[in-house]
Amino acid sequence: MTQEKLAEVLGVDITTIQGWESGRRPLSAVSAGDFLRLCGRLSRMGAPASTGRNLREAIEADHVLATGIAAGNVWVCPDSHPLAASVHRWTITNLILWPIVGKAPQHLSEFTPRTARRGPMPMHPTLTAEERRRFLDHLLTAAERARHADEALLRRQAVYLLGFDGRAAAVDWLRTEWKRAGGRRPKDGNITELLEARSASVALALAGDSTHLYDFVGHMTGQAAETANLNYWAYWIGELSDEQTSDRFMLDADMRSWTGVRMLQHLLPRLDPTSPHLPLNLSTMHTLVASRPSLLSGRPATRAALAEVLDKLGSSNALVRVEREQLAGLQYAIRIADR
Repeated sequence: MTQEKLAEVLGVDITTIQGWESGRRPLSAVSAGDFLRLCGRLSRMGAPASTGRNLREAIEADHVLATGIAAGNVWVCPDSHPLAASVHRWTITNLILWPIVGKAPQHLSEFTPRTARRGPMPMHPTLTAEERRRFLDHLLTAAERARHADEALLRRQAVYLLGFDGRAAAVDWLRTEWKRAGGRRPKDGNITELLEARSASVALALAGDSTHLYDFVGHMTGQAAETANLNYWAYWIGELSDEQTSDRFMLDADMRSWTGVRMLQHLLPRLDPTSPHLPLNLSTMHTLVASRPSLLSGRPATRAALAEVLDKLGSSNALVRVEREQLAGLQYAIRIADR
């Protein structure tokens, strides 16, 4: 629809539509009732059924960005900080990062415009250079100052986002954080130590240094650590549906509450030799299949897809010894499935 037609159908002024599309009039300023009516109306007009959910997550992502930009290098109390309110899934995290990295979140592919827009338009949400700097400065401030036990979630989520900073000072800080949090094996059952080490190593890999991710995977050998890692992934991609406000659920969650089918499908394209997170992705896939061999039983298409990915991975010269052992274990699991 044209902006004029959409404004007419929704019963608003065209400047309201233009303000929503440009960001000058944030949806978060709309009353709760009007927002729900808007979501329902859009769906009835033919928008994807996920429109309401994605708009709610977008508002949450905007709240994270706005908080960081407004605060800059000033500390924000965790009681009012959106990064401390709940454990984020990949959908919200990718929305937060959209204006930082300029890459449209994969889960929004169904919203690709079917017709070309007229006139110039941004390809993604944008921040000015100053807004970007203030937001990234705030992430560093939050990560540095969140030291208490009840601030662990804020710290962890800020550290992960810092992996997309790219500035030399942020990368140096992440290396220092790894020495503090990841240089030793986390105590068995200590979810804070485990996830601090995970976040630092994953963030460094995003920044171009994957060496410490191998160290983290090497530390993640106990039953509690493997359980926490699988539960983390299950929550991250939405197989665990309940919202969480702390990371403790990763040790306590009953792994029978999720199937692993979505996790396997999520990990498949991420077993890429060029992925900075390959050590963690491959280790997770190995643990997942070893703990749930039924994922391959009776699923010839899944086995074929995994075999193809593993063959490509096996032809790479980039794998270290432990990765080749995990690769061989997965290939063996494929061969014995359905015997």
